[in-house]
Amino acid sequence: MSVPVGSPGGAGGTNAAPAEPFSPALRRAVGVVMIGASLSFLDTTIVNVAVHTLLADFHAGLDTVQWVVTAYLLALAAVIPATGWAARRFGAARLYVAALAVFTVASVLCACSQNVGMLIASRALQGIGGGAIMPVGTMIWTARSSKAQIGRVMGLIAIPIILAPTLGPAIGGLLIEGMDWRAIFWLNVPFGVAGVVLALRLLPMDKGGEAGGLDVAGLILASAGIVGVTYGLTELGTAAGPDTAAVIGLVAGGSALAGFVAHALRARRPLLDLRLYGSQGFTAASIATFALGAANYGGMILMPLYFQTVRGESVVVAGLLLAPTGLGALLAAPFTDRWGAGITAFSGAAVLAVSTVPFVFLSATTSYVLLCLVMVVRGIGFGLSIIPVMTAAYRTVPPDKIPDATPQLNVLQRVGGAIGTAALTVVLTHQLRHHSTPGEQADGFGTAFLWVLAITIAAALPAVLLAWTETRARRRPDAPKLRKAADVQ
Repeated sequence: MSVPVGSPGGAGGTNAAPAEPFSPALRRAVGVVMIGASLSFLDTTIVNVAVHTLLADFHAGLDTVQWVVTAYLLALAAVIPATGWAARRFGAARLYVAALAVFTVASVLCACSQNVGMLIASRALQGIGGGAIMPVGTMIWTARSSKAQIGRVMGLIAIPIILAPTLGPAIGGLLIEGMDWRAIFWLNVPFGVAGVVLALRLLPMDKGGEAGGLDVAGLILASAGIVGVTYGLTELGTAAGPDTAAVIGLVAGGSALAGFVAHALRARRPLLDLRLYGSQGFTAASIATFALGAANYGGMILMPLYFQTVRGESVVVAGLLLAPTGLGALLAAPFTDRWGAGITAFSGAAVLAVSTVPFVFLSATTSYVLLCLVMVVRGIGFGLSIIPVMTAAYRTVPPDKIPDATPQLNVLQRVGGAIGTAALTVVLTHQLRHHSTPGEQADGFGTAFLWVLAITIAAALPAVLLAWTETRARRRPDAPKLRKAADVQ
């Protein structure tokens, strides 16, 4: 039985019963999944600080080296749609071990690369493993938790989702300065090996079951669409405007996604069940997930560039100055399921919007203390918004639909981040092209943060719908029955 978003069946209900303790199986699942999730999210940003070093080491141009970053994102996006079917067919735990093993082996290949071509190919392989880790990991822990526990588990999973990308530039900068760029890939190996061993020891290796035939047409259309759009957006940001490659990627990707939607609505057993969007709550949560991904990951690219471009800081210092955002997210984690998903998500989006306003007024001499304090608040806002939004989405679908919902939410968050990054890169590049002094450049960053503010406000709108749905569910005459039904699931 599906529970409405924010119904009292969730842990955040006003009259919620005492928190149900985690079973040993759930604790083991969360611990193991957090290892792989941390590695997957860390590698989305840790390589960014190595681009200039790679340019010198491989004597290659930026148009070639940027594929070290792009190849990972494209492979990551391409593999996510197939994870639901593969988990049903081969077993979620087995697929998780395989994905983490592929990611770890690919990290070794990246570290041993002797030319840029080998590094790009190894990064693509790394993306295939990394793309499957988080969706499959989510299926593992949701299978072991009740709907009343989902919010508290999401508070723990928030740590790698938010903290790892935030710390990526700082860790990467320290490793590159202390050793060399290969160290950022060697870092993955001991943790990857430990994650595989722990998964084999602590998780039951289910054999999977009947999943039906693979929707090959849907897989081709979905993967081509996501890759095309992601590539087009990345190329758009790299070229600082529309060029031939970006336009072709966006048009081809958009056409493929449109074809996938038409196919999925007709197919008997589609790769992804788009009928989930018939739920008002799931649709609102999905839109908010997309917009918050754009606001967070897009905004994340601006601050290190501000510290390096306007303030002249080193890559290590610039990365360390981002740490307060992760601290704020950690501070928010215990409260992500305290008052109900919808109300918490809207409150978090409001905090996120308000804390973005000071960045609109950046100058060449803005106090670092002030910036760090505001980044802590911004981290709190993101932690109180993205995790409750995802919690709300999971609470709207029956347990057997989790394998369909999980890949879609992961795709929306990653593609949202890609769109936000590309759009803000274009805005910032245009601003910096017309400004040369530090003061003028700071104004350009302020203009870019105006866009971040607009995206954040857009994310708050579906959160309002979630809060309204939650309040309405609490007032229903059958709310106690819904609470009881959710607690026993």
